[in-house]
Amino acid sequence: MPRELLLQVTPEIAANELLLKDHLSKQIKVSPKEIQHVSILKRSIDARQKAIKINLKVVIYLQGESFQETKIELPIYKDVSLAQEVIVVGAGPAGLFAALQLIELGLKPIVIERGKDVRGRRRDLKAINVDHLVNEDSNYCFGEGGAGTYSDGKLYTRSKKRGDVTRILELLVAFGASEDILVEAHPHIGTNKLPKIIEDIRNKIIEFGGQVLFDTRVIDILVKNNEVEGIVTQNGDKILANKLILATGHSARDIFELLDKKKIFIEAKPFALGVRAEHSQQLIDSIQYSCDYRGEHLPPAPYSIVKQVNGRGMYSFCMCPGGVIAPCATSPGEVVTNGWSPSKRDQVTANSGIVIELKLEDFKPFAKFGALAGMEFQKSIEQKAWHLAGETQKVPAQRMVDFTQNKVSADIPKTSYVPGTTSVEMGQVFPGFLSQILREGFKEFGKSMRGYLTNEAILHAPESRTSSPVRIPRDPMTYEHLQIKGLYPCGEGAGYAGGIISAAIDGEKCALMIAETLK
Repeated sequence: MPRELLLQVTPEIAANELLLKDHLSKQIKVSPKEIQHVSILKRSIDARQKAIKINLKVVIYLQGESFQETKIELPIYKDVSLAQEVIVVGAGPAGLFAALQLIELGLKPIVIERGKDVRGRRRDLKAINVDHLVNEDSNYCFGEGGAGTYSDGKLYTRSKKRGDVTRILELLVAFGASEDILVEAHPHIGTNKLPKIIEDIRNKIIEFGGQVLFDTRVIDILVKNNEVEGIVTQNGDKILANKLILATGHSARDIFELLDKKKIFIEAKPFALGVRAEHSQQLIDSIQYSCDYRGEHLPPAPYSIVKQVNGRGMYSFCMCPGGVIAPCATSPGEVVTNGWSPSKRDQVTANSGIVIELKLEDFKPFAKFGALAGMEFQKSIEQKAWHLAGETQKVPAQRMVDFTQNKVSADIPKTSYVPGTTSVEMGQVFPGFLSQILREGFKEFGKSMRGYLTNEAILHAPESRTSSPVRIPRDPMTYEHLQIKGLYPCGEGAGYAGGIISAAIDGEKCALMIAETLK
């Protein structure tokens, strides 16, 4: 009978199949030749001691024991071209996985995406990076695949209680992701590999009778007697259906404004805001692995750190080992940063958002905007950063130690942020209480991670799109909006998810709820 084992091994043994078999043979007291196959179920790194270990959960099959390679396949989809239609606004993880689930349930999704397809987006990303031109409909946040497509593809989630994480990971594998994501403690696909996966998901939706409309922005939601009737696009076209999944992402400010204008109930939601810090990856490796040289069998080291500073949580967010910082503005006249890594995480720098939790009371200066107060607070900081950086997509930047000492940096070395940097005292970007918390927080970070607080680290501001500044309330049992029948707020933009996996799960759940009401 196959044996399941938990063990710790060196990185060299974990990376070599023959060495691993030899090690396991000693553990279970058999000859290595008797081991037919070893399946790795889980893998994680334990770097708490100087001698780094790899934690493995494995299943060992001896000669004669039944073993067969299992191929992960897609669910059986049927043609839904003539089925009841459901509008899905947004082709990010929530919208795409909602569409797949609708097809599986025998319903026809009509996916409405304001941005371009995954290939067309590349030209607009180049325009931001090179020409400092922001396309309001096609950028790092908007377009096929949403914010995740060109911003990393990290799949770690704490949302295991919300739904079946394994199902989402297996669907991604079936669409072309590496099976490693089923094993790693912190799975990651990579910005270079995600576009093809997203493209294949879209083709599957179309193949089985769904529709996907690009360059199609929703300018109105048709409502009669508090029930959804359809949407209106920027061309004046009406698309009618009485079920609508609203999965527009955390940056769809025009949708928030539309809902507010139509008096469709929304509410301000706290989020987190701060800077994106960039170090050399070699430095982070030396801190995390306690070594001068990482070696070939260890991945570039991540880090995660949380502190309480002046009664506020300050923490690392969306940490990107071996990655780069990207310009993520969604409108002209603002500067926004985010980070991503390619699949190999082989860039020379590491970056992470370092953010502070905000409270609703912080939005009081914008109280006149009601439910949009947090959004206006967010906009004000992004617009201030744009002005301070010379009204381009250059980003306000400062050396880390200089920031803690309120000192403008004499020079800023070249960073991974392609549009460039402008030396600015960061205290000008943020309200005074946030600047003070950041300054004190970085000193605390330096005490926990020796070497982290260095003037070789460069801060880029702001990191402001951590989550939606608005929540669109829904019934926790039916997922339907509290006021509008047939409207299903979904994913990050509605305030119910915080990453690719949780958004995908939320999309599937909305689709399931719709199918349940139609039975």
